[in-house]
Amino acid sequence: MNRLLTLLGATIVSLLAASIAQADTVTLTDIAGRQVKIKTPVQRVILGEGRQAFFTAVLETENPFARVVGWRNDFKQADPDTYAAYQAKFPQIDEIPTFGGFKDGTFDIEQAVSLDPDVMILNLEAKAATDEAGYEQKLAAVGIPIVYIDFREKHFEHTAKSMELIGQLYGKQERAAEFNAFFAEQMNKVQSIINAQTNLTRPLVFIERAGGYSEDCCMSFGSENFGRMVEEAGGTNMAAAFIPGTFGTVNAEQIVASDPEVVIVTGGNWEAYVPSGAWVGVAPGADLARAKDKLAGLMQRPTFIGTKAVKNGQVHAIWHQFYNNPYSFVAVQQIAKWLHPEIFTDLDPEATLKELHERFLPIKYRPGYWVSLN
Repeated sequence: MNRLLTLLGATIVSLLAASIAQADTVTLTDIAGRQVKIKTPVQRVILGEGRQAFFTAVLETENPFARVVGWRNDFKQADPDTYAAYQAKFPQIDEIPTFGGFKDGTFDIEQAVSLDPDVMILNLEAKAATDEAGYEQKLAAVGIPIVYIDFREKHFEHTAKSMELIGQLYGKQERAAEFNAFFAEQMNKVQSIINAQTNLTRPLVFIERAGGYSEDCCMSFGSENFGRMVEEAGGTNMAAAFIPGTFGTVNAEQIVASDPEVVIVTGGNWEAYVPSGAWVGVAPGADLARAKDKLAGLMQRPTFIGTKAVKNGQVHAIWHQFYNNPYSFVAVQQIAKWLHPEIFTDLDPEATLKELHERFLPIKYRPGYWVSLN
C-alpha cells in the first residue's frame, strides 16, 4: 500500500512538473504597444466584453467558453439572437459570471480577483477609461495582466494582429493563422477587382450607425470601422469629411446638402435596450420582411426622403455587429455587391458567411444579416 501511494505521489508530481514546463512565460506586444509578460497558454480568461465570444468561437470552436471565467454583461442584450444560438449549444454560458464596464465605472476589481484569471482581454477603446481609473496598475498589483486587442477602432490594421495575439495567449497560433489567411483571401476578392478598375466611379455613401436606436440624427463613422469598409468596397464615405475620429454624428442638414447616392443603416435586435424601437432588426434568423418595413419607415424621415438614395431605392441595412468582430470581410463583400453589382457578379457574400460558419464557428448559419429596399 505504501509503495502504491509513493508511486501515485510521484506520478502526480511528474504531471504537475510537465504542466508547469508546458506553460512558457512570453512577452507579448499588444495592440496598445504595451509589452506584457504572461504565462501561456492561459487557462482562465476574463473577457472585457461578452461579444469577444466572436473571436473565441474561431479559436476554440469545440467549446468557445472553456477558458472564460468572467465577461462583461453585454452579449445577451446587444446581440440576443447570436447569444441564443450559442446558449442552445453551450448552456453553461448562462453561468459565466458577469461584471460591469470600465467606461461607466461599474467594473469591480475584487470580483475580478475572485475569478483568479490568468489574463484580462480588453478592447483598445477601453484603454482611456482604464488609464483614468488606474485599473492597469491595480490589476497588475494582484497579478492580473491586461492585453489589449482591437476589432473596432482600426479594423483592417489590427484584426490580423489581434487574432495572432489571442492565438498566442490560447496556444492556438495555427488556428489564428488559418483564420487570418481566410480573412485575407476573402478581402482580396473585393480588392483585386477594385484595384483592376481604371475608371471606377465611387458612389457617395452615408452609413447611419444604429439608425432608429434613438430619435436623434444621425450617428455615423469617420474614416475607420464601417466608414473604412465603404472605402474598401469602392465607395466614398460621406461622413469622413465631418467626423475626425472613428465615431461621431453628422447633422441632418449636412446629409440633405450632401445628397448621398446610397444609404446603409446598421441594425440589430435591440429590444433589451429600446423596446419596440424603430431600429432595423437584422440579425441571424431575423424576420427580413419586418426588417425591410422598418428600414422603409426610417427613410420617411425628412433627412432622407428627398435623397438620391431613397429616390433610386439604394437603401440597405446590415448587421451592426460586423463593426466589432473579425468577420468584417463579409460586410465589405456585401457592401461591394450593393455599390458595384456590375463588376461583382461572381461575388457571393452569403456563401462566404456560410463558409465562415462551416470552417470556423460552432453554430449553424442562419440568414438575416442584411436587407435592401430594392
